[in-house]
Amino acid sequence: MATDSERNERMEKIVSLCKRKGFIFQSAEIYGGLNGCWDYGPLGAELKRNLRNYWWQKNVTERDDIVGLDGSILNHQDMLKASGHVGGFSDPMVDCRTCKARFRADQLGEAKCGEKPSKSPLENGCDLTEPREFNLMFQTWMGASRDETSVAYLRPETAQSIFVQFKNVCDQTGERVKIPFGIAQIGKAFRNEINPRNFTFRSREFEQMEIEYFCRAQDGLRLTDEWLETRIRFYEAIGIPRDKLHILDVPDGERAHYSSKTYDIEYDFPFGVQELEGVAYRTDHDLKAHSEAVGKPQEYIDQAAGEKFIPHVVEPSAGCDRTVLAILCEAYDEETITDEKGKEETRTVMRFDPKMAPIKCAVFPLLKNKPELVEQAKAIKAQLQPLMNVTYDETGAVGRRYRRQDEIGTPFCVTVDFDTIGENGPDLEGTVTVRERDSMAQERVKITELAGYLAERLR
Repeated sequence: MATDSERNERMEKIVSLCKRKGFIFQSAEIYGGLNGCWDYGPLGAELKRNLRNYWWQKNVTERDDIVGLDGSILNHQDMLKASGHVGGFSDPMVDCRTCKARFRADQLGEAKCGEKPSKSPLENGCDLTEPREFNLMFQTWMGASRDETSVAYLRPETAQSIFVQFKNVCDQTGERVKIPFGIAQIGKAFRNEINPRNFTFRSREFEQMEIEYFCRAQDGLRLTDEWLETRIRFYEAIGIPRDKLHILDVPDGERAHYSSKTYDIEYDFPFGVQELEGVAYRTDHDLKAHSEAVGKPQEYIDQAAGEKFIPHVVEPSAGCDRTVLAILCEAYDEETITDEKGKEETRTVMRFDPKMAPIKCAVFPLLKNKPELVEQAKAIKAQLQPLMNVTYDETGAVGRRYRRQDEIGTPFCVTVDFDTIGENGPDLEGTVTVRERDSMAQERVKITELAGYLAERLR
């Protein structure tokens, strides 16, 4: 069992690697940083795109009962009044008169004192104000005037655009959608968090991967349990083992007001066990609220049974940024190895599942001053480029190049050497060395078979 100091040190190494290797940067860093906002660098953008694409593939492309939506980020104020966000979406906030920091009143035990970060405000005896409500939504105005009629909000969640487009989706997709069915969406959401923390875990701008799965009332609880297992298997498929996941059956009194059953899927981050995803049974709360607000029934029509009803909803809602962070934390590893000279060294390796790895393959010429090797290596890169994200590296010794690729999680490295071009005889001509990241094992593969060899292992 790792100590708190060891877990903190591990998290610091992960954050450092993310900046050093181009996974994640502080937003507007040269201006001092924009608190609670993050920019994904070249490798981070690829990692996040791989996650989004795989989520969409498994939940929309490969299923006949779920369709997609891409809703507007700007939200109508009346829509958010009906959903309960305007007037009800807030957190209790306190200020410290001593260190001038601001905290959520319900999370004081987890917060860090502005004067003594090793202690919480409660442990340090901070002089705190009385709690007051703090609205979490970002408000803006649309059009030339700034009055009550022009108020809009950056959406605090992706769910509401799905609910208000429910009838349109039903009307336009016809026979494609029959209860039970879902509408999926990936998109940005915004919350003016009082205390952003734990790197990208709690941010003011974040991305959700969300499904609203519409069903009959009698099926809601059963489908909630089924979706919980489906989502756990998804995390296993992207490299997060089941034994690192924790399921919290949220008790009565702690669930959102609309929920009659909620499971939180949590992950064991270095900074503690925290939520990755909620699987909530929202009943018919949302569609009913919007029906009442606009005076138009948001009903599902079952033509075969000759009935109309407002469906109930099961919502698996995952945090994209949180999942990326979990993938990074799970992948990070250090091990002691012996180099070719018999000297021990520490190898830092990101053990990404190949589906998630930002770069799938690196291609090297053994020597950069040997034109035949360089030409062949660049030809192989061009051959693989339409099939996967591949990089080329000719700088430094091959061993150092391997270490660089290990540190960013590249599953395979391909080296073009003298055997490839037949200088050591005809036996291995037209073959390359393929080195696997985790085991560091090497294998000779024919260039003509290389694309298929890699594609099979990347799956």
